[in-house]
Amino acid sequence: MNRIGLWATLGLLGLFLISAMAFVVDQRQYGVVYQLGEIKRVVDEPGLKWKLPAPVQSVRYLDKRLLMLESQVTEPSLTAEKQWVVIDWYVRWRITDPSTYIRNVGIDESAGATQLGRVVRSAFQEEVNRRTVRELLSEKRESLMTDVKQQVLDTVTGGQRPWGIDIIDVRITRVDYSQAITESVFNRMRAERTRVANELRSTGQAEGERIRADADRQRTVTLANAYRESQQVRALGDQEATSVYAQAYGRDPQFAQFYRSLQAYRESLGQSGDVLVLDPTTSEFFKAMRSSSGASVGAP
Repeated sequence: MNRIGLWATLGLLGLFLISAMAFVVDQRQYGVVYQLGEIKRVVDEPGLKWKLPAPVQSVRYLDKRLLMLESQVTEPSLTAEKQWVVIDWYVRWRITDPSTYIRNVGIDESAGATQLGRVVRSAFQEEVNRRTVRELLSEKRESLMTDVKQQVLDTVTGGQRPWGIDIIDVRITRVDYSQAITESVFNRMRAERTRVANELRSTGQAEGERIRADADRQRTVTLANAYRESQQVRALGDQEATSVYAQAYGRDPQFAQFYRSLQAYRESLGQSGDVLVLDPTTSEFFKAMRSSSGASVGAP
C-alpha cells in the first residue's frame, strides 16, 4: 500500500509539474513568455509549448488577428472654412511585433487601442483643418483618408519608440455638422418653409377674396338685370292692362264710374275696425249710391 501511495503521489506531482510547464498557443494569438517580469521569448506558432513552472516563467497572450478600432469621442473639428464638423471613423490594425508592442505600448490590446485612438483623432483634426466641407464630401475624401493613414503610420512606426503594429486601413463612416450648426441649419430651413407657407397662404387668401368679389359682382349684375327685366315685363303688363281697362271703360263710362265706386266702397268699408266720418247726403264719395241713374245702372 505504501508503494502504491508513493507512486500515486509521484504521478500527481508529475501531472502538476506538466500542467505548470505546458501551455497552448492558439493560432489566433501570440504567446509571450515572461521570466521574472521580463520577456523571455515570443511564441507565434500554434500548438503545445513548454516553459518553466511559475513563478519562474509565466505566459500572456496577444491577439494576432486584424483588430477594429472605432471612434468613441465625437469632438467637432474645424474645417478650412471655419465650420465645425463631426467625423466618425474606424481603423483596422494588427500587432506585428509583440515584444516591441509590450515594451512601448502595453501588455494588452486595449492599451494600444487607447493610444491609437488619440493619434488617429489628432491626425483627422489636422487634415480636416486643411479642407473644406465640400472636399470632405467629394472624391477628395479618399485623399483625406490616405493622408490620415500615412500620418498615423509615420507616428507608430517612426521615431525611437515604434509601436510594433501595422495600420491596415483608415476609413470615414460619417461626416456631419456639429449639433449647434445642425440646429441652426434646421431653424433656417424651418423659417424658410414657414415663409413659403405664409406666402402661399397669403396668395390663396388674396385669390379667394378676388373670386368672392367677382362672384358678388356677378350676383349683383344678375339681380340688377333680372330686376330690370321684371320691371320691363311689369310695365308692359300694366300698359296692356291699362289699354284693356280703357277700352272696357270707354264702352260705358257711367258703368265704369259706378264699378270704380263699388271697388272704392269695398276697399274702404270692407275692413274691420275702419271708421269713416262722412256725410252721405253731401259727400262726393257716396254720389254713386245717391244717384238714381247709378241705381238704375247698378240694378242690372
